[in-house]
Amino acid sequence: MKITETLTQPESKTLEFKRDLSSLKPILKTLVAFANTAGGLLVIGKEDKGDIVGVDDVEGAEERLANAVADNIRPAMQPEIEITSCNGKALLLVRVPFWRGPFYLKSEGAERGVYVRLGSTSRPAGPELLAELQRTHSGLSFDLTPCPDLSPDDLEITKAQKLFASVEMLLDDAKLTSLSILVPFAGRLVPSLGGVILFGSDTARSSTCPDARVSCARFRGTDKTEFLDTLDIEGTVLDAVAEVPRFIRRNTRTAARIEGMYRREISEYPEVAVRETLVNAIAHSAYFQSGMRIMVAVYDDRLEIQNPGPLPFGLTITELKAGVSKIRNRMIARIMRMLHLMEEWGSGYQRINDACRTGGYPEPEWQELGSAVRVVFRPHPDVEQMNADDAVNTANDPVNDPVNDPVNDPVNDPLNKRQKWYLEQISCGVKAKAADLVQHWSVSPVTAKRDISNLKERGLIEFIGSAKTGWYRKK
Repeated sequence: MKITETLTQPESKTLEFKRDLSSLKPILKTLVAFANTAGGLLVIGKEDKGDIVGVDDVEGAEERLANAVADNIRPAMQPEIEITSCNGKALLLVRVPFWRGPFYLKSEGAERGVYVRLGSTSRPAGPELLAELQRTHSGLSFDLTPCPDLSPDDLEITKAQKLFASVEMLLDDAKLTSLSILVPFAGRLVPSLGGVILFGSDTARSSTCPDARVSCARFRGTDKTEFLDTLDIEGTVLDAVAEVPRFIRRNTRTAARIEGMYRREISEYPEVAVRETLVNAIAHSAYFQSGMRIMVAVYDDRLEIQNPGPLPFGLTITELKAGVSKIRNRMIARIMRMLHLMEEWGSGYQRINDACRTGGYPEPEWQELGSAVRVVFRPHPDVEQMNADDAVNTANDPVNDPVNDPVNDPVNDPLNKRQKWYLEQISCGVKAKAADLVQHWSVSPVTAKRDISNLKERGLIEFIGSAKTGWYRKK
């Protein structure tokens, strides 16, 4: 990227601007953070959000900065310092790659002086990030950490064996150790942290990794002001692979497109891409980061999947999109691949985009939010148009507001699939009620009652008997 283009970019994980060298410590913190996180470029001679002011005596400034780096940063760092110009103003460009460290400010020590980039700021690493940084440079993986307070009995081995049997693999004692589900500690075998996250009992997970879980929420509108539905997945993160799609289906809508003699249903969000993103979040979550869990949030205008932790050290969003792979949880990722939940390393981003493109969905947006990574999906244009039409109808008839009721309503079809099922039931003499729709189709009571009310308004069913004991029959 040319310097003129760089100067128009906002500050980020890998780019920062400084006016001058009048305050060296913030500059040194930035260089340390760049080296520890994913590399970066520091431009001196431009205000943070302002004009290009240039650097006076640029050669003297270059020497002063080089000396400051040599005297104040440990281990020894040799950034690339370049003198350039823009609009007749001299600038210093300081490029720092991601290096083996951790690097720290000599004056603050090897623990307190370690800085990392979170978003566009340089912050002290803190115990959790510092430990992860040390593991990264040592080639270790957090999910291989032994759990000495647990025993093999704290794992749901039978459940794990069934999962492996589903892909025609035998999970015997030898495989438990070769896959590091069990790891050696003090002369005995104990569960690894990854083993507990994937196959641990409820008690083991709650005591060892209580935040290794997935929570779902459906919100009214476009913010988190009002909940419409929530679900905390019971069981391990692997159980979420099946449970989350069901939650999404019951809280999103479905359009239908008539193509010739055939009717094709269109989900509000791309099911394959959403599942792939969820699996990616499970495999790459920073389980070492306490107080955060994987979150799936459904709004009126988007679906978000967010996992704890920044990208692995040494990886940027640009590299992620280019297919570069850095595995944070090697044991978890390996097992998910063996269970056919993941494919080749580094191909997840491309598969997600391909699934969206093939289905006619907007390309999802990837965001690194400092302490979390979020993927944002937008609705299919056909469903979005359906929602817009509902909004117009609501304006004309505010009493029956369907816009914020999460429901799978097809368009271009007189009856949706739930209503057809309901008519079949009562045609056979079954005294079906709204509760039966709720149970069979996993929809909200509001949706079920609206389906039945719509059938009554169309004159397709009628209610007989008393209000408490009566039932509907087909007219």
